[in-house]
Amino acid sequence: MTTMLHTLAAVGPMAAAWGAHSLWMRRRLTAARRDPLSGLWTREAFESRAVHTLARRPHVAVILCDLDGFKAVNDTHGHAAGDAAIRAAAGSLTDALDGRPGAVAARLGGDEFAAVVPLADPLALPWLLRGLHDEMTAPFRHAGRDLVVGASIGAALSSDLNPAAVSRPAEALATLLRL
Repeated sequence: MTTMLHTLAAVGPMAAAWGAHSLWMRRRLTAARRDPLSGLWTREAFESRAVHTLARRPHVAVILCDLDGFKAVNDTHGHAAGDAAIRAAAGSLTDALDGRPGAVAARLGGDEFAAVVPLADPLALPWLLRGLHDEMTAPFRHAGRDLVVGASIGAALSSDLNPAAVSRPAEALATLLRL
């Protein structure tokens, strides 16, 4: 019995350290898959999650957003203002998708964003896009000023693809991102 207690006393801290290390590693891996400026998923992490959503839902909107006037904000007000525009756009995208199970958003790079959004009814897409546009073009505050960027937003529906294409979610995503 004493040997068992000594063994447990020796192994216990090691097991606790391993658990803490595993938790730390999971957090580091998640952080590496997030864009540091926007907090959204990076392209690779987005594509993995998007394929998962496409494989499980019948109607999925793939949305691409590009900020209009971003360069002017960056050039006129400085890079910190450009960073604020990116953070504001990411926050708007997150807000617009909040409460939509399975929705995934990402910053693809620069001022380009993407999202996959499962829809119960494809006819809801115009309302989703209007709400997203309104969110993304709302003024944001930087250095005591209200600044504005525009947004070009496009979308494609997975249910518009032929059934054979949808049966291969990775290829379907690539196609929908090009449309």
